[in-house]
Amino acid sequence: MAGRTDPQEETTPEDGADERKPFLLRIPAPLMAELRGWAAQEVRSLNGQIEFLLREAVRVRRKGSPKESSGR
Repeated sequence: MAGRTDPQEETTPEDGADERKPFLLRIPAPLMAELRGWAAQEVRSLNGQIEFLLREAVRVRRKGSPKESSGR
């Protein structure tokens, strides 16, 4: 569909979206297959799924876990 944007892949300037950098990622074939299947279920591209997962991991890390804040 021409002109359609995927809301899952939309980003904001604060997360560096206006400047995307290519990056070579080497992962085992079974993990790649799992990610492809997951991306298909979520109706995302493989690249979009990996980006989504990385953003979520960063968001959780920034928020911090109770374990981190109480153990230091």
